[in-house]
Amino acid sequence: MNARDQQNGPIIRIRGLCTRFGPQVIHENLDLDIDPRRVVGIVGGSGSGKSVLLREIVGLMRPAAGRIEVFGQDTCALDDAGWRDLKRRWGLLFQDGALFSSLTVAQNIEVPLKEHSQLSRAIRRDLVDIKIALAGLPPEAAHKYPSELSGGMRKRAGLARALSLDPEILFLDEPTAGLDPIGAARFDELIGQLQRTLGLTVIMITHDLDSLYAICDQVAVLIGKRVKLGTIEDLLREPDEWIQDYFLGPRGRAAAGTAKQIANGHVTTDRANTD
Repeated sequence: MNARDQQNGPIIRIRGLCTRFGPQVIHENLDLDIDPRRVVGIVGGSGSGKSVLLREIVGLMRPAAGRIEVFGQDTCALDDAGWRDLKRRWGLLFQDGALFSSLTVAQNIEVPLKEHSQLSRAIRRDLVDIKIALAGLPPEAAHKYPSELSGGMRKRAGLARALSLDPEILFLDEPTAGLDPIGAARFDELIGQLQRTLGLTVIMITHDLDSLYAICDQVAVLIGKRVKLGTIEDLLREPDEWIQDYFLGPRGRAAAGTAKQIANGHVTTDRANTD
């Protein structure tokens, strides 16, 4: 039985989270449970602390108060060795891939394998080829530098690196930002396919309403320094004005209409891997 099968209850559990920058309070008594094998979108207005919350979960920032558990472990109680072990179990994709500009795509993907494993060079290269294929990149992309790639290909290269250690959780920060609608739809499809195939838990910060409707099982709305979590149908029943404007405004109605047409088979998307 592997770690994915052993996980009972929320894969991420947050209780009483408080985040402050001087006198400014970003989160106050925030509670959030994220179950395994879900795709959860995180949305909220400007300054609501979406990226801050993500950084706190992955240990790049420490909250002022509260408890964050990942895989049942209190992250605030971990020593350096504990953090190293925990970080092996997730992958992160930042905006535009955040690749090392002086390394090729293959070398970028190999960085975590070198840092966190004792695998031979030959096995690392084989794994790099597998991750490139999983991310929908052509084999020849392995030898290109980030500056030689399109925006969509850079995101896929960053995704391949995030998958290098076979993570159980995938964190995505605005994964479709900067992509044209066709490229964004293809990237959504890729994330959905990977989640189903690999049994991933995906947590994504996004402003893309099409992504929320296309692949998210639940949406976490950061509002009033706390969070409301539910399906889009659940959230549509919330009386909060911001939530209503977000999902029922012109763009929200358009995204909902497109999602309904796709579900009814009236719209198809091109599943080609190039963008």
